Amino acid sequence: MTPRQDQWGALVALIEQVASTSDLMEQVARDVRGSIKEISGLDAAEVSRSTRGLFAASTAAIAERRGPTEAELSFVAALGTTRARQGIPIEAVLHAIHVAERRIWARAREVARGSGVDPFLLLEARELYDDWTQAVRGRLLAAHAAARGSRAGELPSARDAQALLLARLLQGGSAAALAAAEAGLPQAGLVVLVAVTVTEAEERTLTARRLAGPAPAVVARNGSELVAVLSGPPRARALAGVDRVVGQSGPGAATEVPVLRELAAAAAAAGAERGRTGLVPVASVASLIAVADRADLARVLTEHHRAALAGLGRHAAATIGTVRAWIECGCDANAAAAREFVHPNTVRNRVEALTRATGSRATDPLALTDLWWLCRTWQADHP
Repeated sequence: MTPRQDQWGALVALIEQVASTSDLMEQVARDVRGSIKEISGLDAAEVSRSTRGLFAASTAAIAERRGPTEAELSFVAALGTTRARQGIPIEAVLHAIHVAERRIWARAREVARGSGVDPFLLLEARELYDDWTQAVRGRLLAAHAAARGSRAGELPSARDAQALLLARLLQGGSAAALAAAEAGLPQAGLVVLVAVTVTEAEERTLTARRLAGPAPAVVARNGSELVAVLSGPPRARALAGVDRVVGQSGPGAATEVPVLRELAAAAAAAGAERGRTGLVPVASVASLIAVADRADLARVLTEHHRAALAGLGRHAAATIGTVRAWIECGCDANAAAAREFVHPNTVRNRVEALTRATGSRATDPLALTDLWWLCRTWQADHP
């Protein structure tokens, strides 16, 4: 890497640091709300979020010396649509951006002077920023005009705003990175929680508790799921006493949110199968998730033991159910007997019958895993 490339990387890091400084964002919000009448009614946090997202998008373009990507254009279009629905004219939107960028670049110049960054590089970065904003201006104007013509003056609810942010986070990649920046979420260390088949009443309860996660957070529906993207791990006793299983995955990067959601949803499903409630970290049910994801191997396993299972005759359902309960109770015949409402000797006899038929060894942990998987698959095929 050349010295100039080193300097460019340092400059980009400097701009990112300046644009993410909380006191600067607060000052920007005060400047914008104080100088633009149409913006004065907006919440300061919302102004800060949109400014942070805009500069996160432009800084990514400056770093790579390129024009806007489709994800960045989509972010700008979403900003234009939101402002139009809030009844804010496009002139005020453009003025707000100008006030914000003037304050941020002034701070960047101050910091650059004290850090030894080549002032010509800062000028080049500003020129790239101006090129980027000119390229996205058309999309901003078009989105604002389209929204104003179709739904003029309609204010998006907080719930709608969260849903839009979540939709962009679930796109992954740069779209998720920009959405995270707008929401005030970090680019790394995110935790995702998922509760499946949530009713309206449960959604209200869980959302009110922010799924017991730290702020900032994005909490919204995704179909029948309730998904929370948190800035860090939930509290130690999060959701204690809640009669609902909530899968947990992470930490991970903003760009990985779609994968984190899949893992959290799988953890929720696995936790429900085990009868658990509250938080279920994906690591605590990793084997069960892996098993559930390999239907092909499940078919191979049942086909291999088809004759053995058929030999159980009319006792197959009772035997298989009892053996599964025995394994899930830690191979404790007394606990399995209480769960299945049979005598402990009945449990032992059924375990002996199935292990003998399949050639499994009850003292082999891997064999027991296969045996449990066999029982689970057979029960799913014979509800």
